[in-house]
Amino acid sequence: MKFNRLRFGTAGIPISTPNHNTVNGVAYVRELGLENMELEFVHSVNVKADKAPAIKQTAKKHDVVLTAHGSYYINLASPEKDKVRASMQRILSAADILNKCGGHSVTFHAGFYQKESKEIVYEKIRKAMKEIVKQAQDNGINVWIRPETTGKATQWGDLKEILQLSQDVEQVMPCVDFSHLHARSGGKENTLQEFRAQLELMEKMKGRELLNDMHIHLSGINYTAKGERNHLILEESDMNYKDLLKAWKEFKIKGVVVCESPNIEEDALLLQKEWSSLCNSKL
Repeated sequence: MKFNRLRFGTAGIPISTPNHNTVNGVAYVRELGLENMELEFVHSVNVKADKAPAIKQTAKKHDVVLTAHGSYYINLASPEKDKVRASMQRILSAADILNKCGGHSVTFHAGFYQKESKEIVYEKIRKAMKEIVKQAQDNGINVWIRPETTGKATQWGDLKEILQLSQDVEQVMPCVDFSHLHARSGGKENTLQEFRAQLELMEKMKGRELLNDMHIHLSGINYTAKGERNHLILEESDMNYKDLLKAWKEFKIKGVVVCESPNIEEDALLLQKEWSSLCNSKL
């Protein structure tokens, strides 16, 4: 799909959804005034194929964009071939169900450096991603495959690596978690100037194709010098989201913003309100 704006939404079914299930969650997202919901397949793909048509119909009816977060149990750089194959299958399973639900893009954490060089790990992940995309295309799975920027230096996936992979493998685009980039740096990557530099790199490496089709994660975040510890409510963290939104406006980005704070719908609405105010400002 082509985006004409940023659409804000929740990482999972909104907490306050009556009769808590996926179909009702999609409808309730729109009732809240939001426009995106991420299916959380982090422990398992918890939507069965026979339920997908109803989810697709509800999302279309309410004009809600669906994305998905794949399994936590993925390591495409594992030295164990069985673990790589299992990781690939978990990504494909999430992408398949998302596609059946009429969704747009699936994200996941791709792997770990362990004790190998960045170059070796990159090549392992690139090779696996090429095979994932081939299998997706062979099976008619038409969603973006989006490795996510990660929150710890031990995890593969800084911004440049993710962008490079999206240059090297078709049907691959980044999921940019700005909170992870902040945590990964041990507290940097949190000023207007740094946000501009991140977006400039995205534009340089992927152009308007990416800036017009962003899959963003954002939340408050707790971290140490070693990186991410856990997500926080935005106002209870040091995440400089107001300047981040200013940078988004400067670069005229479009796509989806998935809020991963513990209070998913409240912070999603906070971000949407701040964005609306910024876009309507005459300053």
